[in-house]
Amino acid sequence: MKITKISAVNFRALQNVTLELRDSLSLLIGRNNSGKTSLLVLFEKFYEPGVSFNYHDFPLAVRKDLAAIDHKTDMLPLSISMRVEIEYDEKDSLRHLSEFMLDLDSEINNVKILFECVVNKDLLLRDIEQFEGERERFLRKNLDRYLQVNVYAYADEDDLLLENRSKLVKKEIAAVRDLINFQIIHAKRDVASSEGGKKMLSKLTTQYFNKANKDVTDFDPINNLLLKIDESLESSYKDFFEPFLKTSKAFLGIEDIKVVSNLESNEVLENSSQVVYGDRSEFLPETFNGLGHMNILYLLLSVEIKKESFAKTGKNINLLFIEEPEAHTHPQMQYVFANQIKSILNDIENIQAVITTHSSHIVSQCDFKDIRYLQNSDGCTRVKNFHSELKAKYGKDEDSFKFLEQYLTLNSCELFFASKVIFIEGVTERMLWPYFVELFDKSKVQSKEHISLFSQNVTILEVGANAKAFKHFLDFLEIKTLVITDIDTTKKTIDTKKANPRTIYPSFKVAGADHTSNATLKHYYDAPDFSEEAKFSSWFEKLVAHELKHSYPKIHIAYQKKEEGYHARSFEDAFVHLNRDVIKKKIDNINGLKNTHEFDGALDAYDLIETVLDKKSAFASSLLYLALTDDEVTWRIPAYIGEALEWISE
Repeated sequence: MKITKISAVNFRALQNVTLELRDSLSLLIGRNNSGKTSLLVLFEKFYEPGVSFNYHDFPLAVRKDLAAIDHKTDMLPLSISMRVEIEYDEKDSLRHLSEFMLDLDSEINNVKILFECVVNKDLLLRDIEQFEGERERFLRKNLDRYLQVNVYAYADEDDLLLENRSKLVKKEIAAVRDLINFQIIHAKRDVASSEGGKKMLSKLTTQYFNKANKDVTDFDPINNLLLKIDESLESSYKDFFEPFLKTSKAFLGIEDIKVVSNLESNEVLENSSQVVYGDRSEFLPETFNGLGHMNILYLLLSVEIKKESFAKTGKNINLLFIEEPEAHTHPQMQYVFANQIKSILNDIENIQAVITTHSSHIVSQCDFKDIRYLQNSDGCTRVKNFHSELKAKYGKDEDSFKFLEQYLTLNSCELFFASKVIFIEGVTERMLWPYFVELFDKSKVQSKEHISLFSQNVTILEVGANAKAFKHFLDFLEIKTLVITDIDTTKKTIDTKKANPRTIYPSFKVAGADHTSNATLKHYYDAPDFSEEAKFSSWFEKLVAHELKHSYPKIHIAYQKKEEGYHARSFEDAFVHLNRDVIKKKIDNINGLKNTHEFDGALDAYDLIETVLDKKSAFASSLLYLALTDDEVTWRIPAYIGEALEWISE
């Protein structure tokens, strides 16, 4: 038996979403304020006694409609609702599930439960019409008084329509609690690290012991010892409290008043159990440990307590929500948690766990089939099944999808949480990029609207020539993306060096070139096949002139353009063309070059780079070092890089 779907309507940013749960673990990921926590809170508010809805749980549009209600208003579209679908098979016990089964047809193997938080219109209208101030102010303070929660079993979606609601069968929330054991571990775990902290770990160990040992016989050995301690303490109490007892007898006229020792085993544990580190003779108290270790220990203890609850109640479905396990935890501990959590969950019978996170370290260690990606657009959340939906986008391009899965696992799960992404295909550009951003920021110092890229949630990746493999992924996440690449021009040539002449496309400067070897440009700008020479020639001319358009509004492709009378083929010759005089002046301090005497000649930037560039990384690091240490050096930024910075910063 398992929950297959949880749907939410009109709860905060969850205006109409459906979460499809995995059999064991579902991982909810997304950027901040995408609605991950809202799903957990919604279930908690319907399930837990004493956790109520309020004005702020309704979306803004619904609040406005509530403020405008009259006697004709249909309140159903203004209610908060949650639908839970459960599947079962012939092996499952139907003891508690039968309460929600409306059809005994053996072909049907699911039940559907509707939770609603509705506004009592008659009562609200009676009071709000007497209120002389703004209706929204009244609702903000008082709406919770007019809310009521109902639970129904239903057969199909048509039953939810207003004209069919007579088919809904009302149920008690207690019946849901008999069927589902719902537990939650919140992100706010109050793990103290100061000397005066609350010692939450120690309190949790006591809670764990007490929950697991409710039978009085479990405390017999401890109680026998405490009786002996009581006897010793009472003899001391008699002398110590004598003045107090004498005064009390005089005031109250009570002859038999006394102070006795009555140590309770569970109270002793509560005040005396500690989590410590080190051996028995030389240990450190829990407050000496870092928040990372304390948080993980707290999580593990919390899971054990929930595990005990699941085991003792023996419900058909055990639903565990864990909110942001990465809180206070450094990356290595996040890896450990992600690697271990599934094995821990496997020990719990009938468990379905939902974990919310914005930790790339946790995501990288999980099965991508478990991922549910939440996206907030204009205050409205959408839930996407990462693996199945993205795989469908890639279609027959299985190699790119496989590359993407492996790349994300090994390198860059932070892409899931970025607001913007920059793909840089060259090592030189990657090393100089922070310097270019700093120069760009300085040029915008007078602009009040400008926000530095350093202050934005931007992920930068060096991906070589593989940027095209990310196209569907970026489209799926709807992230603003900059791709910095080279035009990589070539020239069609007949190679006659071998017995059988063949066509080759060697590198060639832009002036005189007729092809490009850049797979990213050909992919995004839909290049015709080489065999269609006329079409390809026309396409190539437009590429050089920057006249091509692509169909991805959130993606900008940056490559070389004509600047100061010269069109570069790569970043290196674009950079050398603009900074040749400074490089020549500082040539003795620049590594990664050979044949440096050629800077005195008349070679254009392309031929010069082909002749002098030896090691790109050494060249790039020298350029950066000079920029940071030599006040005489300020490198000029190629125009296509400057335009790219302008676009991605907006």
